[in-house]
Amino acid sequence: QVQLVESGGGLVQAGGSLRLSCAASGSIFSINFMGWYRQPPGKQRELVASTTSGGSTNAADSVKGRFTISRDDSKNTVDLQMNSLKPEDTAVYYCYADVVTGAARRQYGYWGQGTQVLVSS
Repeated sequence: QVQLVESGGGLVQAGGSLRLSCAASGSIFSINFMGWYRQPPGKQRELVASTTSGGSTNAADSVKGRFTISRDDSKNTVDLQMNSLKPEDTAVYYCYADVVTGAARRQYGYWGQGTQVLVSS
């Protein structure tokens, strides 16, 4: 069994910063794709930023230059540094990972429970 646990959400004023962290634990052989998604109130979940095991990263146009994703494969963690936050960044943020697990070394997708980010104007 694999679990993803997020931390670091909260309330911040516009222009401020937050750092989200996600730690994967359990029977993990390796982790390929890792990403941060968000779901604003009344809207669909969207990809914010992602990183692969090869080290490439990607970010949504709406957060480029403000958000940075990073991972530590030795700790099975992925962080999202969020700077210059705007009210429209308000959402529940979810961590996601494609994890190779089990004796059969099969890949499954896992979600964290979500963490609330509220940006006040």
